[in-house]
Amino acid sequence: MERRHLSDEHGVVTSAVAATEIADESAPIDVPPAVDEIVVLDYGGQYSQLIARRVRELGVFSELLPHHVGAAEVARRRPRGLILSGGPASVHSPGAPRLDPELLELGIPVLGICYGMQLLARELGGTVEAAEVGEYGRSQLTIGEPGVLFAGLPQEQPCWMSHRDTVFSPPPGFTALAASTQSPVAAFESSERGIYGIQFHPEVVHTPYGQEVLTRFLRDVCACAMTWSAASIVEDQIARIREQVGDGHVICGLSGGVDSSVAALLVHRAVGDQLTCVFVDHGLMRKNEGEQVIRTFRDTFHVPLVAVDAEERFLAKLAGVSEPETKRKLIGAEFIRVFEEEAAKLGDAKYLVQGTLYSDVIESGGGTGTATIKSHHNVGGLPDDLEFELIEPLRSLFKDEVRAVGLELGLPERLVWRQPFPGPGLAIRIVGGEATKERLDLLRDADHILQDEIRQAGLYRELWQSFCVLPDVRTVGVQGDERTYGYVVVIRAVTSDDAMTADWARLPYDLLEQIASRMINELRDVNRVVLDITSKPPGTIEWE
Repeated sequence: MERRHLSDEHGVVTSAVAATEIADESAPIDVPPAVDEIVVLDYGGQYSQLIARRVRELGVFSELLPHHVGAAEVARRRPRGLILSGGPASVHSPGAPRLDPELLELGIPVLGICYGMQLLARELGGTVEAAEVGEYGRSQLTIGEPGVLFAGLPQEQPCWMSHRDTVFSPPPGFTALAASTQSPVAAFESSERGIYGIQFHPEVVHTPYGQEVLTRFLRDVCACAMTWSAASIVEDQIARIREQVGDGHVICGLSGGVDSSVAALLVHRAVGDQLTCVFVDHGLMRKNEGEQVIRTFRDTFHVPLVAVDAEERFLAKLAGVSEPETKRKLIGAEFIRVFEEEAAKLGDAKYLVQGTLYSDVIESGGGTGTATIKSHHNVGGLPDDLEFELIEPLRSLFKDEVRAVGLELGLPERLVWRQPFPGPGLAIRIVGGEATKERLDLLRDADHILQDEIRQAGLYRELWQSFCVLPDVRTVGVQGDERTYGYVVVIRAVTSDDAMTADWARLPYDLLEQIASRMINELRDVNRVVLDITSKPPGTIEWE
């Protein structure tokens, strides 16, 4: 089953949950009281996480659970409705994920999407067969009977498909609502039973009426209040933190990234000076970032802050290491040890603020049948003998929701909208080689030039991420009539809505020329600049 990795910005590692803690992805997350919830069961589809996010965007809290959790676990959450995601398997394949029939007896509406629709059709007596021609990408949907889901929508509309198995006839008692280019039954419903199926993907931007379809399911079928927002959880989280901490002391790893910043300010608002933030400069940050973090939080927000210069310590750990996963784990392990030492100096810090996002838990391979693309610094790779009790105020939120909370807390927009930056920092942007002081300084200077030019061009907010990669490669060049043997700098810039898919950014040629010219002229050890034009998939956003 495919899993995507989001390049979430937690700056330096704020800490990590031992890998064993995320083995059960069905562990409940904090949900504000009296909030309607929709459960999304994940059957392995590449857009499963996006379904949950789209539901939240429509004002209903949603939680993504593995498909195998069972009806009792779903019922325990008391959701207003259930969505079955797409998936890569065929319903006819041995070992393919199955539908627990008890889920249909919970008395809540059910919507099956793609593979989820095929599971419903197969379970309830419809006909699902392998089609001679698959249907992938854009397709045309023709509405025959609008029913509940398509009421008021155009009879002809584009949609996004990704399937080979096809529903040829709906289950007995169900009404076929629509057909598509290759699907005789592209949607069906039984309003009496509250069961609905759609073959296309309403959650992707390529289905222009997708949000309207989801709205009809949430509002008209599930009767959800649609009042949830990320900002609405601020006071609830503050109350939870106060209850957990009491009069105890809290330590927080602060990087200046949006996730650690929002987590820190939430906790500071809850317990005030019981919180001490520790900023660890591991020598892997961007240019001048350390000074900015200290100035912002100590001087502007008046948060108690301890700054630790640990560059030499981290570089010693990384000496001779080129493998990216090893880098991540070494950085994470060393970071928590610095925390423990600083906590000991503070006396009695018992709690550690964790910048875990909901996407971290999902992306790191929690749950049966998932595959870890990269270990997240916030949910794996650190020691099991963690000496702190964790506070995780963002664990129920996606990245865009964290930004909304940040604005609610008064964080400056420049910080709230800062592009994602990997927790292990620049170490994993030095590809195929050791993260030495020389290479880190070179990469820092190159990245500073890139960001400066992109900001001056007014493109910073239009890009999901823009950064430089320094491969362990040298090439021949000519500068001043002399042969040079210098480094290659790779420019990586992408656009994305959610980082699950991304397209390479079409930066203007004159801007690229200016960036390359500055790098080669200002950085003595650089003699070649190249552009990465790989989209995601097949590539990831970060190189490692």
